[in-house]
Amino acid sequence: MHSRQEKIEALGRVIDVLERLRTDCPWDRVQTNLSLRPNTIEEVYELADALIAEDDANIRKELGDVLLHVLFYSKIGEEKEAFDIVDVCDALNAKLIYRHPHVFGEVKAEDAETVMNNWEALKLKEKDGNKTVLGGVPSSLPALIKAFRIQEKAAHVGFDWENREDVWDKLLEELAEFRAEAICGDKDAMEAEMGDIFFALINAARLYDINPENALERTNRKFISRFNHVESRAKEQGLSLKDMTLAQMDKFWNEAKRLEKGEADA
Repeated sequence: MHSRQEKIEALGRVIDVLERLRTDCPWDRVQTNLSLRPNTIEEVYELADALIAEDDANIRKELGDVLLHVLFYSKIGEEKEAFDIVDVCDALNAKLIYRHPHVFGEVKAEDAETVMNNWEALKLKEKDGNKTVLGGVPSSLPALIKAFRIQEKAAHVGFDWENREDVWDKLLEELAEFRAEAICGDKDAMEAEMGDIFFALINAARLYDINPENALERTNRKFISRFNHVESRAKEQGLSLKDMTLAQMDKFWNEAKRLEKGEADA
């Protein structure tokens, strides 16, 4: 691995290249915070895909792309005389030290839960920090992730189930309320109750230390793999999915499941 000095020099070279591009490249020269924003979101999702796949080569590549955007926004801030990369690093350094008093101070924290509780409390005390417990949850987060973060933050200040098993009664209650609205056929009420079901289920995942985003993505990928197998087997036999019966598709689906089990046992 590289030395500390080599790491510093590497970052310096990237900054030098970006400054050259900002001056000499017609595309880079005209970029703004808002024009870069969609690309940044895309790069973060590409990094997320690489992380899920545990693909080290792509993780390295996508981290570079994300780093480029961090440096680019810092360069735009410098041009506006608002801040530069030094200010970004200094602010981050100060925040990390302030929020880790168990490392840099005298506070005791023997487990991760205590660290997180302290973290949330310190954020509320910061001069430019969150003014409310839920104030730090970005409004643009995808709904599933947002629900998880809302529940986490509320739990850190004590707003949580006393016994995690109680969440199942809540989930059953929400399911019953949705079924009642489904019988009535009120679409608006059904949507509201379905939201409550999702929220309760995400709460259950959190209480059992399961990240619902990761769990759902795992199932998404499993479904894609199995469905691709069904489609591939249908093509092998000259069949069209639209013309197949559900029983025929189920046969290939169960075949895919058996193959998965065989791979797992191998």
